[in-house]
Amino acid sequence: GPGRLAALAPPLLRGLALTALIVALARPQTGISTENVLTEGIDIVMVLDVSSSMLAEDLEPNRLEAVKTVAADFVAGRRNDRIGLVAFAGQAFTQAPLTFDYTVVQSLAEELEVGMIEDGTAVGMGLATAVKRLQASSAESKVVVLLTDGSSNRGEIGPVTAARMAQALGVRVYTIGAGSRGTARVPVPDGFGGTRYANMRVEIDEATLQEMADLTGGRYFRATDTESLREIYAEIDELERTEIEVENFTQYGEEFAIPLGVGFLILVTELGLAHTVLRRLP
Repeated sequence: GPGRLAALAPPLLRGLALTALIVALARPQTGISTENVLTEGIDIVMVLDVSSSMLAEDLEPNRLEAVKTVAADFVAGRRNDRIGLVAFAGQAFTQAPLTFDYTVVQSLAEELEVGMIEDGTAVGMGLATAVKRLQASSAESKVVVLLTDGSSNRGEIGPVTAARMAQALGVRVYTIGAGSRGTARVPVPDGFGGTRYANMRVEIDEATLQEMADLTGGRYFRATDTESLREIYAEIDELERTEIEVENFTQYGEEFAIPLGVGFLILVTELGLAHTVLRRLP
């Protein structure tokens, strides 16, 4: 009857209130668990030959334009790496310092042209300039990707000396020889303000490029056409994936206020019943 229900109400409400308060004391929280995420972090300097022979058309539309396109695609595929760009012919210069801004690197690569600096092939100076850029790097991995279509014939620092500098600083060097085997069609001035085409013998110093790669723990590749050049950059892209563990911290929201509030509400209700309704019951 009503009297039995009235007798059961206070202990029942007190039990519910106690349960709610215990839940509140447990400090329930909401949030996603902490997880470890692997990311890459490499400093890469691309070194590109801009000597006059890079106008040879054994790569399409010519060596330099093919390299610029493939290099831009290589940059677009990287994540969490700093990338820089060095160009060389008779001398070497930094076209883009190491940066995370890939759009800037791609834009500056597009601006490279034959004739920007005096002609020649200073392979050692190109590599030495890249190594200097990496000297202060604290990256997990330091890499140079150097492309040339000839043999070194200029510069105060030779290719092997520059490779030893890279080796001393822990810089890995990938070398690429660009050009078909035999001869290549190349535009040359005709002496009357126009252009004529000549067949130029392709002479890449593969032995030196191989030695440079071997000294530094890199690899030497030969690109005889645009497709093989693309495949080489794709392979280097896969080889140079250094994983760095980064911990993601999650902020937890405290949810104890809800059960605490419910517990107090039940206690207030129980006290109210005890002083009003329950007193009037027989």
